[in-house]
Amino acid sequence: MEFVIKISQFLLSLSLLIVLHELGHFIPAKAFKTRVEKFYLFFDVKFSLFKKKIGDTVYGIGWLPLGGYVKISGMIDESMDTEQMAQEPQPWEFRSKPAWQRLIIMLGGVTVNFVLALIIYIFASFFYGDTDISAASFQDGYHVNNPLLKDLGFKTGDDVVAVGDVKIENYFDIKSNIIGAESVTIKREGIEKTISFPEDFLGQLSTSKDRSLFEIRMPFIFGKVADSSLNKEVDLKKGDYITGINGKKIKYFDEFKPALQSLKGNVVTVDIIRDGEELKRELKVDNNGAFGIYPGGSYNRFEELGYLSITRKEYSFGESFGVGYNKFINQITSYWDQLGAIFSPSTGAYKGVGGFKAIFDIFPDTWSWEAFWGITAFLSIMLAVLNLLPIPALDGGHVMFLLYEMISGRKPGDKFMEYAQMVGFFILIALVLFANGNDIYKAIFN
Repeated sequence: MEFVIKISQFLLSLSLLIVLHELGHFIPAKAFKTRVEKFYLFFDVKFSLFKKKIGDTVYGIGWLPLGGYVKISGMIDESMDTEQMAQEPQPWEFRSKPAWQRLIIMLGGVTVNFVLALIIYIFASFFYGDTDISAASFQDGYHVNNPLLKDLGFKTGDDVVAVGDVKIENYFDIKSNIIGAESVTIKREGIEKTISFPEDFLGQLSTSKDRSLFEIRMPFIFGKVADSSLNKEVDLKKGDYITGINGKKIKYFDEFKPALQSLKGNVVTVDIIRDGEELKRELKVDNNGAFGIYPGGSYNRFEELGYLSITRKEYSFGESFGVGYNKFINQITSYWDQLGAIFSPSTGAYKGVGGFKAIFDIFPDTWSWEAFWGITAFLSIMLAVLNLLPIPALDGGHVMFLLYEMISGRKPGDKFMEYAQMVGFFILIALVLFANGNDIYKAIFN
């Protein structure tokens, strides 16, 4: 069921973005009386799942969910329709239109993606507001489990004061500012200390088996008992939480693992809180030093128990425009920073590039419209920015040649454009193979 929810969100988001992007090309093309031969969601290699011709345009759904396209008459694109280009230009063709009209048609897709992201951020701010976790509410710092962070000198209990030059006020500020940061300032036992990252920190993090950063220290709340657990028959309920072992008080989940290492194979007495009532239970510790119990709980539950404080902000419809715009700009800036890191080999960030599986994985396994729209807005910006790259097979490549034509007054020849499109297509294929190859490598080796 969890897979069905994730794949449903993934396909819905992808379909929405593709259709609207292609609509961004379709509408100005029609407005400038340019013939659109095909409008497709997904690619129709060899056959279509659905197609219907209305007027001059065939609308359809392909079987290969790697994107979508509009085929505009008289335009050298991925269809490589050289037969049409060998004929005399017709007034309804793309190549017969003034350069400024062709430029608007080519920029239509990314414009729609940017506008869509902005609209989502505005309305999401109005309907959902902002929810975060106050960094000041953590009493005993963060849990550090990643060996990479430990090797750099971070420890569980460190309080993150700043990431780079950005002061940390809320928990999620840490992750959003880590890309491009050269150091992290922590407070340990009342003393501030700055720890620098190596230049290839992002590359090391991407290839690490544990890619966690600074995790919230939480109580041991029972979520689910594993089928292989020695404690399957014990009276345990979801929501119970442990406060101690053999009379020793234990506050955080990360403290249980070291506490149980010396108790392998033993039976221990644990203190449990259930609905405000204190109980005791006998639990067996297996040979791995574990109870065989998965933790559970939510941020709201952690707040109820006093482990953190959630900050909630609501905005009026008028305020949401400014808030949404700021989120939109910050996300674009952040993504450009990510691209900059990826195209700088010394950072090693290219190792973290992912394909369709990486996109699939960011969707939650429970349905949340708030999460869905937030991810869709980010993907819309990602799609727009990537399409602006000056690669001939992308919108940005066409825009590059159109700008050259408008500035120089000379139009690149059809043969040159055909070769450029072929080169761009092979570059794109290589990038797709690299990104999805990274996914496969991580799945196998990490």
